[in-house]
Amino acid sequence: MSPELFAYPFLFVAIFVESFILVTLLSKPARDARAREQGAATPSVAVIVPCWNEAATLGATCESLLALRYPKDKLEIFLVDDGSTDETAAAMARFAEHPQVRIIRKENGGKHTALNAAINATSAELVGCLDADSFVEPDALNHIVACFTDPHVAAATAAMSVHRPGNFLQHMQNAEYIFGITLRHSFASVNGLYVTPGPFSFYRRDVIEKLGGFRYGHQTEDMEMALRIQHAGYKIENAPRARVYTQAPETLSKLVKQRTRWTSGFLRNILGEYRGLVASRNHGALGMLVLPAALISIASGILLFSLTLVNLGQNALAAIDVRVGIPLSYSMLPHVALDWFYFPANVYALLGIATLAASVSLIAIGKRISRTPGNIAFDIVPYLILYVFVVPLWLITATSDVARGKRRGWRY
Repeated sequence: MSPELFAYPFLFVAIFVESFILVTLLSKPARDARAREQGAATPSVAVIVPCWNEAATLGATCESLLALRYPKDKLEIFLVDDGSTDETAAAMARFAEHPQVRIIRKENGGKHTALNAAINATSAELVGCLDADSFVEPDALNHIVACFTDPHVAAATAAMSVHRPGNFLQHMQNAEYIFGITLRHSFASVNGLYVTPGPFSFYRRDVIEKLGGFRYGHQTEDMEMALRIQHAGYKIENAPRARVYTQAPETLSKLVKQRTRWTSGFLRNILGEYRGLVASRNHGALGMLVLPAALISIASGILLFSLTLVNLGQNALAAIDVRVGIPLSYSMLPHVALDWFYFPANVYALLGIATLAASVSLIAIGKRISRTPGNIAFDIVPYLILYVFVVPLWLITATSDVARGKRRGWRY
């Protein structure tokens, strides 16, 4: 039996999910979002910036928040120093006299404790988080606030992209982030979001307090909170035009470390306290489609990578066997012109091409619905070249960590 047969179910699932996303987008009227924004109120809002050794970027992050087009008397900004050991305190001191800014200093306890400290110090109706290495567009908050016109909505997410991608790897991540814009917008329409990312996600303060505040969440407190919100029966919305830009890892080592934390956090949360959400009819598309598909995607990423290595090994051995006895100088010469007639157009290859084509389409859609600037070609090319090779690195590492019970530091 060919090992490729094991890959077919996973490729069919990938195409099914991507088709579901496209159909969902087509069935979601764009006018709904515009009407929602036109009738939105302006509740009091607190934006929390948790900081641990963020002196280099904190100033620009805070400046972007102060530039938000939102009533000044209804917007307060909390800078929370979570026991930093660099010049973060000095960076915060620049804003100490600003009427909208409040500074909190505390011993290091993790991001969830920094968020809770600010939530306990505010009476704002909505509370949001912005990582200290991220920056927002001036109109982003208005798009976010509009999501809360529905009283059943407990949280809302923004549209993330990479801030000034500089190298091939960062352009790859930018394409991935823009793909994520489409994904979140589609899943939000069926209440299928299971993570509220750190860059500019917002919550109803009374719901957060009712649910007991933020928790450690296996170093993914934003995911744990989103799962808790879903478990409690609330809705999570998405604002695709609330643009926020975040710094992306510039090296492969840093990227793998970041994504290993995200993936292991997902597995520990979803296989632990929130395993009851998986395959739960009471939670609709989230339980029956989104979470199972997320688990399958991790398994399929590892399997397809393993099958690729097996195929490469088999082909290499076959090539060596064919060339036994043939002089190396002769075998290295090109003897046959390229003929597309011999292209291996099997089902495995065609499904792979269809999956990649659908991914590119979803990236283009994400850029359009979020109105993210920039030339998408610079992002798609490295995405197509690199992504399938680097994803298995953190999938395998994270799965191995969870299986062995190994835990890593935030910046290990």
